[in-house]
Amino acid sequence: MNVLLISQCDKRALKESRRILDQFAERRGDRTWQTAITQAGLTTLRKLLRKTARKNTAVACHWIRGRDHSELMWIVGNASRFNAQGAVPTNSTQRNVLRHGSENDWHTGEDIQLLARLAALLHDLGKIVIAFQERLRGQRNERNLYRHEWVSLRLFQAFVGSDDDRKWLQRLSDPAQQTELDWIAKGRYLRDGLDDCPRQPFRDLPPIAQAVAWLIVTHHRLPQAPVFEDGQQQRIGTRSKGQFAWEWVEKPLAEVAHDWNELAQPASLADIEPYWKPASPLPTINPAWQKQAAKIARRLLEVDQKRADDWLDNPYVMHLARLSLMLSDHYYSSLGLDDESQPVAERARFLQPDDTAGANTTRTRSGKPIINQTLTEHLLGVAHGAGAIAHSLPGFERYLPRLQNHRGLRKRTSDPRFRWQDKAFDAATAIRTASQQHGGFIVNMASTGCGKTLANARILYALADPQIGLRATYALGLRTLTLQTGRSYRKDLHLDDDELAILVGGSSSRELFEYYEAEAEATGSGSSQSLLEEDSHVLYEGNTADHPLLARALANSDIRRLLSAPILTCTVDHIAPATEGVRAGRQIAPMLRLMSSDLILDELDDYDLNDIPALTRLVHWAGLLGARVVLSSATLPPALVEGMFMAYRAGRVQFQKNRGLGGFQDEAKVDIPCIWTDEFGVNSVCCAIGNDFAEHHAQFVQARSARLQQAEALRLGELVPVEITAQKPELIHREFARHIHAACLRLHQHHAEKDPVTGKQVSFGIVRMANIDPLIDVANELCALGAPDDSRIHLCVYHARFPIAQRSAIEYMLDQTFNRRADEGWAVYQLPD
Repeated sequence: MNVLLISQCDKRALKESRRILDQFAERRGDRTWQTAITQAGLTTLRKLLRKTARKNTAVACHWIRGRDHSELMWIVGNASRFNAQGAVPTNSTQRNVLRHGSENDWHTGEDIQLLARLAALLHDLGKIVIAFQERLRGQRNERNLYRHEWVSLRLFQAFVGSDDDRKWLQRLSDPAQQTELDWIAKGRYLRDGLDDCPRQPFRDLPPIAQAVAWLIVTHHRLPQAPVFEDGQQQRIGTRSKGQFAWEWVEKPLAEVAHDWNELAQPASLADIEPYWKPASPLPTINPAWQKQAAKIARRLLEVDQKRADDWLDNPYVMHLARLSLMLSDHYYSSLGLDDESQPVAERARFLQPDDTAGANTTRTRSGKPIINQTLTEHLLGVAHGAGAIAHSLPGFERYLPRLQNHRGLRKRTSDPRFRWQDKAFDAATAIRTASQQHGGFIVNMASTGCGKTLANARILYALADPQIGLRATYALGLRTLTLQTGRSYRKDLHLDDDELAILVGGSSSRELFEYYEAEAEATGSGSSQSLLEEDSHVLYEGNTADHPLLARALANSDIRRLLSAPILTCTVDHIAPATEGVRAGRQIAPMLRLMSSDLILDELDDYDLNDIPALTRLVHWAGLLGARVVLSSATLPPALVEGMFMAYRAGRVQFQKNRGLGGFQDEAKVDIPCIWTDEFGVNSVCCAIGNDFAEHHAQFVQARSARLQQAEALRLGELVPVEITAQKPELIHREFARHIHAACLRLHQHHAEKDPVTGKQVSFGIVRMANIDPLIDVANELCALGAPDDSRIHLCVYHARFPIAQRSAIEYMLDQTFNRRADEGWAVYQLPD
């Protein structure tokens, strides 16, 4: 292909981009290069540019398609220096004339910011106690009797006392009214295990104080109901066995006590006291801390007059405030020392040299542990970061990489089998505007082999704003399907590693997958014709370096892997933690992913019933955080689909109370745009309530069933009677194996095809079993049974107990064997295995 490269870099970035571009292309001017190059070469060029990119980098690549036509392929760096077509402005100004981004639809954005900042100033106050300070200095190793966030909650409760929200905020807004006794005076400071006091602090707190207290006590993990067996409390997170109280649902915080946060352990008063006694003066008497707290309190007083609802009843506000607090806490705690063993520059404005209490530790270059941040510095730094993150939440997704102008996703299909995808694409385009205001719930029930995987991407691409582009998350239940789906997208849509991320658990899974993929390329089997012809598209890379939220989030490699790629295929356990809170910080990345991309759930009916609550929570949170949802499976029970819609709608109601043109609107006004599609047709309608959805879904399924009955049967089911009289396990396996053996031979006679090389009759089949132990026993019995004289059976046993390298090799072989694409012809008979 013939490409034109334009550099709009400044300063050192211009010099670096010229160095790289000169190696690939000839200059046509000071900032312009042109060359003929292969796709592989162009991919290498873009990777090199990205590797050295900085905030002043801006390089655009145009594909010259003819004498009067060119297409923008990608932009590396700051895309604001080009327009949507990659053109360079004649003149420019630094003044924000149009003021894009100055307004947003976040009705509760200020609430989120203020709650996150105030909770951040208070979240680690409990670290002031003697026990925690001794632990920092290596003088204490036993398990905590009380966690520092619970002590922080009790200190905050002491300051609030019996005041209502207005009174304690007024006191906080006037440092002259405050003394340290407001926080630790006897009778105000209620110490579990030492004082005769109510166990549940949330019962006596006013609404705003409850919201702040919830953020304080949950900034590491959510409280969990304690489980007792034989009078002994089990570890935190143990599943309750019948110990469920309805009060937990009606008023969950009213029951929260210290044993919801840490195991209750028997201890003497002398052992308990260090967990409550301050080791030094509290940060709350520091003038810098008081100044920030007063500023936030005054703004909260103003906001409280405008709000009629309690913040605790608004999950959107509370969870995004918690996200801002947790992300800031993680990021600021990671800031350590420079090469000269001095605090890094980012910490300079918050340093408190006179503070003696520590917040965390680090190691010197010699490996010696030392106090890293003082407590007051940490509280001030986290509060500043939480405010910056919350302030930048509106529109942060615009700064992330996304796919625009993808020809393969727009192109009409020429294969009659896939024409239904064009109809689904058109239906999605028709409701694009409605879906941007009210979300979207799509049900794709096309039969196996009809191209659901590509259709899902095309539907979401049609729903996405063309000026912004597509970001999508494809969540699957099986790691093998995740790898195959990722490879399918990469191959069919011509996506590179930075455009498509595949997450399947351990890094070894990905490395083995890439090894077999490279082996296929080396042997020539990876170069077969794809379903779509060569296409061009724009990868908008975004500008994350200066963004307050993304600069902090993407500094963490785990968050960067989950968030950066426009298309993500992953096992559902990578995205499900968005709704969990047991382990600290695990929900940050999936929450940001759901806020910035749409969600596809594949083969939902294959999950176990025990997984349905978690999946329902995930769909609910997708609605809560503003994502559209696609359910993709040929067989979806009506009750499952309707339940998922109700969960999604409940989340979307909360989203639209906080966002959009009709903030705080009634539930009845939330009309969810819905699409049902399969290989026979498409139906779209807006559903306001669950009954509307159930009625339209039933009509769609009825019409689909009628069409399926008329269509040619491609898969014929047969019920095989299995009569087993044996009682001993080994005999049961033997008799069951005989039934399987006979069924396999019978199916071979009906479905075998001729090998074009040897002329022999060959067939392939799968025997699927639910449990590994009986699978192994039955496989052994099948081996012992052998085959008729004129037949030969090759048995491949596959289960999860194989070492991962062996499992990956089997998966690759099975994937090659059962590849059903017609354009690959008789490729299976060319495989050496």
